[in-house]
Amino acid sequence: MGDAPEPREEVIPILRVADALAAAEWYARLGFTLANVHRFAPQMPVFATIARGPVTLFLSEHTGDARPGALVYLRVRDVHALADALGTAPHDNPWGWEIEVSDPDGNRLRIGTPSWW
Repeated sequence: MGDAPEPREEVIPILRVADALAAAEWYARLGFTLANVHRFAPQMPVFATIARGPVTLFLSEHTGDARPGALVYLRVRDVHALADALGTAPHDNPWGWEIEVSDPDGNRLRIGTPSWW
């Protein structure tokens, strides 16, 4: 069992969504994959984990977990490729290239590649 990766400390944003599985499908456009789905019981809200490499987001249908309309910054190696996939153009800022998109629940993602990379 010595081959298991070392646990890492991290910060994971929790985004409030109406339908976690539908939201996970939308986030697949950004390269995220559905890693885990949890419900306390069959009719309870879903709490899902999505991941894009080492980046993790929690998508929660639980009303007390988060408020809709959050803003998350996602730093990526190639924002131009994501912009092309989403049909948008990145903005050239003094700190790097960025796009901003909103998921179906109104959560905003500002996605950028810093100029110093």
